[in-house]
Amino acid sequence: MTRDGVTLSADLHRPVGVSRAPTILVRIPFTNTLFNQLRSDVISRFWAARGYNVVVQGTRGRYRSGGAFEPLVHERDDGIATLHWLSAQPWHDGRLAMWGGSAFGHTQWSISDQTSAAPDAYFVQIASSRFRDAFHPGGAFALETALYWSLNSHGARDRKVDYRQLDRGARALPVFEADRVAAGVEIPFFDLWAKEASDSDYWHRANGMPDAHAAAAPMLLLGGWYDPFLPSMLQDWAALQGGSIESSLIIGPFAHARTIEWPGAKIDAPYRKESVAPALRWFDRHLGVAGGGRDLPRVRIFILGENQWRSENEWPLARTVYTPFYLTEGGKLDREEPMGPPAEDRYTYDPGYPTPTAGGAMLGKRAGVVMQPSIGARADVLSYVSAPLADALEVTGPVKALLTVSTDAPSTDFTAKLILIRPDGVALNLADGVLRRTYEPDVRAQIEIDMGAIGVLAPAGAKLRLDISSSNFPRFDRNPNTGESAEAATRFRIARQTLWRGRGIRSYLVLPVIPR
Repeated sequence: MTRDGVTLSADLHRPVGVSRAPTILVRIPFTNTLFNQLRSDVISRFWAARGYNVVVQGTRGRYRSGGAFEPLVHERDDGIATLHWLSAQPWHDGRLAMWGGSAFGHTQWSISDQTSAAPDAYFVQIASSRFRDAFHPGGAFALETALYWSLNSHGARDRKVDYRQLDRGARALPVFEADRVAAGVEIPFFDLWAKEASDSDYWHRANGMPDAHAAAAPMLLLGGWYDPFLPSMLQDWAALQGGSIESSLIIGPFAHARTIEWPGAKIDAPYRKESVAPALRWFDRHLGVAGGGRDLPRVRIFILGENQWRSENEWPLARTVYTPFYLTEGGKLDREEPMGPPAEDRYTYDPGYPTPTAGGAMLGKRAGVVMQPSIGARADVLSYVSAPLADALEVTGPVKALLTVSTDAPSTDFTAKLILIRPDGVALNLADGVLRRTYEPDVRAQIEIDMGAIGVLAPAGAKLRLDISSSNFPRFDRNPNTGESAEAATRFRIARQTLWRGRGIRSYLVLPVIPR
């Protein structure tokens, strides 16, 4: 029973022949379908066989629990109430861990600062302590991610997302109407996610705890190179390094809760296995079960292209050489700083004809690695390409683009995408980002676009390509270029964009090169 009188239901699995045992708590935000029951039953029996009690509890309004479903906002209060309930159960010996990904992971972060009747260890997957950052990267709105989640989870039951409906909703104006156009009903939490772009009271309530540095027990974090929560998860990781609790990080070849496909290679790293197997060692060690378990590597990452796991001592890697690749004349990407006079490359951004999304980090089946359009396929995309690599080049770590730009619009977006062109000509997306801000029309501005992180080995003979544009739709909503709120706008204007380059002008890509 919660503080406001809502009953939360749970399934309990117990180890055979043991009166009291440590407990693994999983708080599930899904509806009570046969598939979800079977999946939770399988994982519960697996852990119970290793000597754990397993409590699978529905969050408010889900999985037989009472109350109305409202994502994120009740997890702190309801989670704390659950901890106190657990502490009074005769079969619980006081040792506790939590497990789960995405919204399951949020139920962990929201109470991770607790010290009374609290978990002794957490395993958080594909989630972060700051959901706002995943919904508003670079100041834009992660439209496809927010709309996908809303269509999947609104109402009394989970639904399969119809991408025809999603795409129809994504084009609605204003953006606030996307849910109604796609689903036929108003979805209140979608409107809040679109509206609350800053660190508002809504997000403070949704996050639950103050920040990742407040975590009071060991944290194991698992993310994916193409998961939308990875950038904010890596911020959580950085915050944890300033504290005294033990932490460990895994980054795999994953989108959100699934393994990506890498054309021409088989990736043997099933997401479901990788989201469970590390928990055995982590929980056994921190809860003292089965002899205490073995240590995990502090950092474990999967290198795409090489298709191998590797253990490291830190993230970002201490041996990283942050290497600039300059945007130069003729659409070239060069390690040598340009010596030519200042020059400009121009394009026109029309929000009514946006650059379509082709893969990347978002929710749903369209995320991940996708073969990219050829150079020149669109007039509103500037492409800069390196010479063929003389030797294999490892790029592992955070990627960013530092650009000098101007626009005739009072507000606009600039996007950047890093692409690997393999020797066979196949072009694959590696990392991308967006920046939305205001500008003084036709005045140069220096900007920095956070493109997330990647771990990849580019083979000899491959080329690197940087695409600059002003839209990536519907992954991000469209900036109307009018200066008004993008979520409330009902009209567009065309923006004329300029990218500046040449001697003394800061326009380059920064890659985290790992010496080999």
